[in-house]
Amino acid sequence: MPAVSFQQPNAFSGESLGEILTDLMSLGLRVEDCSEARKGGAGPAEGKAIVIGGRVVNVPVGAHYVEESPYSLERRGDEFVVEKGGRVLCKAEPIPPPSFYGGRTTDGIPFRHIALLHGSNCLASTVIQACAHWRTGRRCGFCATEVSLRAGRTLPVKTPDHLAQAVSMAGQLDGVEHVVLTSGISDPPGAEMRYLARCTRRIKETVSLPVHAQFQPPSDPGLMTLLREAGVDTVGIHVETFDRNVWDRVAPAKAALGIRRFEQAWKAAVDRFGPNQVSSFLIVGMGETEDSVVMGSEFLADLGVYPYVTPLRPIPGSAMEALRPPSPDSMRRIYERVGALVARKGLSAFKSAAGCVRCGACSGLSLYEPQADALVCHVARTLGELAEAFRIRKEVFVEEQGVFSESDRDEQDDRSVHLVARVNDDLVGAVRMYPDEHEHGHWLGGRLAVRKAFRSARVGELLVQEAVKQVKRRGCVRFTAYIQEKNVPFFRKLGWKALGFPVIHCGRPHQRMEADLGVPEKWPWTGTVECSLETNGSPELRLEETSGG
Repeated sequence: MPAVSFQQPNAFSGESLGEILTDLMSLGLRVEDCSEARKGGAGPAEGKAIVIGGRVVNVPVGAHYVEESPYSLERRGDEFVVEKGGRVLCKAEPIPPPSFYGGRTTDGIPFRHIALLHGSNCLASTVIQACAHWRTGRRCGFCATEVSLRAGRTLPVKTPDHLAQAVSMAGQLDGVEHVVLTSGISDPPGAEMRYLARCTRRIKETVSLPVHAQFQPPSDPGLMTLLREAGVDTVGIHVETFDRNVWDRVAPAKAALGIRRFEQAWKAAVDRFGPNQVSSFLIVGMGETEDSVVMGSEFLADLGVYPYVTPLRPIPGSAMEALRPPSPDSMRRIYERVGALVARKGLSAFKSAAGCVRCGACSGLSLYEPQADALVCHVARTLGELAEAFRIRKEVFVEEQGVFSESDRDEQDDRSVHLVARVNDDLVGAVRMYPDEHEHGHWLGGRLAVRKAFRSARVGELLVQEAVKQVKRRGCVRFTAYIQEKNVPFFRKLGWKALGFPVIHCGRPHQRMEADLGVPEKWPWTGTVECSLETNGSPELRLEETSGG
């Protein structure tokens, strides 16, 4: 049979790479032999890794719905192709079993019982294969972490030495570039994090590869410091859904922890590992609305957490094995919306140092990320970003304008939400918002500061627009600010209106103005968000814990 002729890698017979891969992840790929496909695991599994257009994708091949897929993998001479209804779409390169699978540890354990190749260059291992939630009947519906154990395909516990040997061999023979370590929940919870730290430390003593660790939000944030000190580079703290009813039904043990516990863990993780180095799975297809996925993704992105959106992968042996993944059309709509918002927040899958986000084989999201915008705006996520925001304010209000003699800092800073703007990763502007202690639902804005060289780059406009959006999410019904007279026309263009006459504020004439808040925003948990004050006075975005739509 003659070889098939192909056009350039991104020309796929009229269908884009994103469209094809999104279809395959939802519909599956019919293959002649799926014996090498992964059949169990804790997250998206039951699939086979192939390369299409230079991108690695893990597609379902053995699930019950795959036989109905219009897509099939066919051999044409010396090549493999993906066909749809008998029409050749593109060339495909199945990833063969890695060479290290044929090896054993020094005490005779097969390496493939220790760790598995994910995608093309990621080595993954569940270091403790058992989970306490399975024994209590509160396991996550999408999880099959003990299926592999019961089938004899893995060990209940992988030792640090076994892992170090497997990683070293996989690096030498198969070019593995990063490592994922996850675990079932121990009894008591938290012990698995100490074990993850032990395993990471041993791996780092052997190789210099970046390591990603996944875990349940700990009651003691100090355990994340332990992981960081052990050498963990990135972490995953997975909520899976922002629909409260779905959470209660699908992941009851996680739901019992409460979303507040997750939010605190995400913030602590970003502080330790940095923005874009913390991620959370959001699984689509468990009964949630598309809006809840998108709004939950924006909530995560505001914190500096990458929302790893992926279609449900019904794993044989899991409680959800009889379900089907969401439709490709639904996934495309979600990917387009989430891809745009992560770019607006300065996040990208390509900035992740290790883990599922870097691998990307189980999600099409990175294919939908637009080209990075030079200008982004988000909440100050780390102490370093906050310190830089204060430096910008000092440059503007003390050194340039002389509004304050030494510092513009005041008692409101500790209870404010601080936004920052970046241009090509350089922090160039800031603004703050805080709730009025005397009028419920009233927020005040101020300290809008932009470095002089960037005042024609839409920085101030973006900061003001984002401030309006942020306070609305926190239950604001009235948003006001005192504006220097020379800046009143700028705020009028953004829809703000003047209240009364100019007054002396901070020693200079200011006009009090009010924002047009438009339609209130509804958040996915219960449709409302309330503002609470932490013990240090800092306002937090708190999703209500009651059941709701």
